[in-house]
Amino acid sequence: MINKHNIFLVVDDFEPMRVVTSGQLREMGAIKILSAENGAEALRILQTRRVDIVLSDWNMPIMTGLELLKAVRADEKLMRIPFIMITAEAERHRIDEAIANCVTDLLVKPYTVNSLASRIENALSARPQSKSPVRVTPEVKPTKEMPLDPAPSPVIIETGNQDIQGKARPTILVVDDLAPNLLLLTRAFEGEYRMRIAHNGEKALAICQSDNPPDLVLLDIMMPGMDGFEVVRRMREHPTSETIPVIFVTAMSDDDSRLKGMELGAVDFVTKPIDFNVLKPRVRNFMRYVALHKQLQANYDNMLELARLREDVDHITRHDMKGPLAGVIGLVQALAGSDSMKQKEIGQLGVVEKTVLEVLNMINLSSELFKIETGRFKLDARPVVIGDILRRIVEISRTTYAEKRLVIAIDTDVPVGDEIPQVLGDTTFCYSLFQNLIKNACEAAPDKSRVTVTLNEETPLRIIIQNKGVVPAEIRERFFDKFVTHGKEGGSGLGTYSAKLLTEAQNGTISMEGSEEKNQTTITVTLPRYAEEAP
Repeated sequence: MINKHNIFLVVDDFEPMRVVTSGQLREMGAIKILSAENGAEALRILQTRRVDIVLSDWNMPIMTGLELLKAVRADEKLMRIPFIMITAEAERHRIDEAIANCVTDLLVKPYTVNSLASRIENALSARPQSKSPVRVTPEVKPTKEMPLDPAPSPVIIETGNQDIQGKARPTILVVDDLAPNLLLLTRAFEGEYRMRIAHNGEKALAICQSDNPPDLVLLDIMMPGMDGFEVVRRMREHPTSETIPVIFVTAMSDDDSRLKGMELGAVDFVTKPIDFNVLKPRVRNFMRYVALHKQLQANYDNMLELARLREDVDHITRHDMKGPLAGVIGLVQALAGSDSMKQKEIGQLGVVEKTVLEVLNMINLSSELFKIETGRFKLDARPVVIGDILRRIVEISRTTYAEKRLVIAIDTDVPVGDEIPQVLGDTTFCYSLFQNLIKNACEAAPDKSRVTVTLNEETPLRIIIQNKGVVPAEIRERFFDKFVTHGKEGGSGLGTYSAKLLTEAQNGTISMEGSEEKNQTTITVTLPRYAEEAP
């Protein structure tokens, strides 16, 4: 059961759905339930009230469920709240977007109370410590079975529960107040589908809103008490029955009745006397849709599971690999600066350092860029000795591009004897950022030309990289776009794109200027300057 102290926020623009969902939560033991009719109202509640879990519809006016999810995950105080999206959404790219923004779970309509309870319990028991999706284990529920009575039951009859392979058959609910009609329709489909019947609208509605709803309803309109129109109207107000296809099977054939039925959400309209050559293909077509819709939940669960696996791999690369690699770089640099090292050994250490830098760059490209692109990266800013990083990359580049006989110079306007200012950012990001930019400059520079790297003491700090050769006019406007490359066989087009993202992730700026007159390309990067606190 759900902890009675948990506070739920139900977000849906359809008031009956909010009422039903709140009622379902109370059945599970919930006491504190808040509600909102759109994402904007929900966000205001979240910013002023404690909430333990959000249950949100997808499509809403003013602010959609996806927009609400993004806002929650972007807020430091709210980002860890479990967020269950309730949807009939089938567009994969939109589901991908929800997963990329760390939705905790996706619950496909129609759903049962048991399914909702299971998802909520999973979400609450596995609150994320970061903005990563919660691992979801799909719930498997046994099928409730009822034997066929030889004589019609006054309430429900079920037949044909399984096919010859033992698999559960799709279920059709036939609703009619006349027993001969029920028998006729049941016998027509019992060889293919599991059949259930109800003699009136009240019983039909109870079945559709139970924890074992049918897959398709064949519904008469003219019945005593609750007629077919009212059954459909109330079905559309409940999450368990909201999306169940309904085919009206009725003696009413006038246009007004047909129009009213379609407006209420019926998918088809078949008149009596029934032509089974027409009805059977229509039922089969809708059952194919039902089968595809049922598969959505399994597909979404798999997508969430894969996202969680990717998050686990990312955690390994980010924490378990980057830390030791940064330590290797520090050790290599310390050894290379030792007076006891011979020139040949220093050269070998330089090769090691270059290799480690390339591995770090690959890690940043494969793991961190994805987070930055999806707005999920959070910078843990620390002082970075940017002068040392630039110097080491320049030294490595001199060896790497020795055959081009380039002059690769590093300079600064910091007065001699003064301490080089530091950047407030991420050390590995700075390595990847300037390794890519300096590498690009050296590759683009003509043989025997000059590449300069200048650190200017400003606030923010400004680093300028210049090389001979000008970026072609056709790609200048797209220089920092993804996959843009020119003149490099096998180039990925990620170098300058990643440089832009890594710069902006550190609250910096980056720009490129090409001068035809000087035949020169200038890249300017600004990064926040670390201000050491006074003792």
